[in-house]
Amino acid sequence: MADRYLQWTRSGPGRFLSRRLGLPRPAPLHRWSERRPVLEGGPLLHLTAGRTACDGTELAAALGGCGLEVRTGTGAEAGTPSGVEPRTGAGGGDRFSAVVLDATGIRAVAELREVYRALHPVARRIADGGRVVVLGAAVDPADHHQAAAQQALEGFVRSLGKEVGGGRTAQLLRLAPGASAAGAASTLRFLLSPKSAYVSGQVVEVAAGLPGTAPGDPGRPLAGRTALVTGAGRGIGEAVAATLARDGAHVLCLDVPQAEQDLAAVAERLGGTPLPLDITAEDAGARIEESLPPGGLDVLVHNAGITRDHRLANMAADRWDAVLEVNLASVLRTTDHLLQAKALPDGGRIVATASIAGLAGNAGQTNYAASKAGIVGLVRTLAPTAAERHGVTVNAVAPGFIETRMTAAVPLLIREAGRRMNSLAQGGLPDDVAETTAWLAHPESGAVNGQVVRVCGQSLLGA
Repeated sequence: MADRYLQWTRSGPGRFLSRRLGLPRPAPLHRWSERRPVLEGGPLLHLTAGRTACDGTELAAALGGCGLEVRTGTGAEAGTPSGVEPRTGAGGGDRFSAVVLDATGIRAVAELREVYRALHPVARRIADGGRVVVLGAAVDPADHHQAAAQQALEGFVRSLGKEVGGGRTAQLLRLAPGASAAGAASTLRFLLSPKSAYVSGQVVEVAAGLPGTAPGDPGRPLAGRTALVTGAGRGIGEAVAATLARDGAHVLCLDVPQAEQDLAAVAERLGGTPLPLDITAEDAGARIEESLPPGGLDVLVHNAGITRDHRLANMAADRWDAVLEVNLASVLRTTDHLLQAKALPDGGRIVATASIAGLAGNAGQTNYAASKAGIVGLVRTLAPTAAERHGVTVNAVAPGFIETRMTAAVPLLIREAGRRMNSLAQGGLPDDVAETTAWLAHPESGAVNGQVVRVCGQSLLGA
């Protein structure tokens, strides 16, 4: 459904009135396309706050893979970062499409001043739609001073994401002990690209765990791999299937038999295989296993989901049961079966769909929120076990307000609140969830495990 308010604020009268009345003014988001595949507005600026715990060569290589010119500075309290040659112009100097600040070496509160010193001079010089990524270290349980300083970066980044405006985003990328910048390469490429347009204020941890595998064709990283997407007949599931197919995967498109006609059309368009199946069937896992090619399943995306909204006092038991069965119990059963059957080989990826409702709660959705919070528990608990026993990563995406047929049916005032109550002041698109899923499914994303990434424009609800 078209966002008429967003269209209005881009008109002459809309720009004038929204500015005068102090109304939200959503910026147009630069999303990935073949015509515009990289960020625009200037080079990528790489800064360091104090010491660094990163291997400089590895980090330089990771940043170099983002398709942007990389310039390096050390930060200064005013003016131009040292090492960055100033240029005259309306912006008072260079504009940057992205700024990456390495704060991995920060271990004390006083050292946080280096974060200010580095970013303060360039805060006004980040181009519209630009990115800020802060590299941090995992908190050290044996050093509460380091833990305080590193945890401070989370509050800093979340606040920065809420104030930069102009379609800009801010993220914190934590490197766990033993993790390398090389292991963070796929994540940096995602966060520093138009593919992450609706992801902001997020904290992602890169572990030392599973090594990633560089694809033979960077433009088609899933070539030769098989992906299964549940709920693929429409909406977010259809977008996820299309994005994985774009990246080279052969996609098995699963949806309920009642949607078989739409499902067949989606699969035909993508060169995939339709799989009409009720995911809640007790033998769903076995039937999926039977449908797999000899090499098994490389990517499993649990996207199927339903809502049966009502306040708890008015909710019938069948509404509760249906939502928990589709959204959570079926995910547990099929995942358990496919892992035990070794249908997912080493290097496999499982991506489940949670929701900000499961993180922040939502009136009238106790059943839905419970099911989606359950997905978070599944991911965080299963991830280390699946990695150790099967070489498989387990992550989740948590969409916020996404423009689909489902949200188009929401009453107008609630729909408008959902759209505006985030740092980007607009709803997301199914493609935003799909791009995030594709990053987690990437062969080089093996060091990203047990993460729940919100795709919500940094919703003002919840953390």
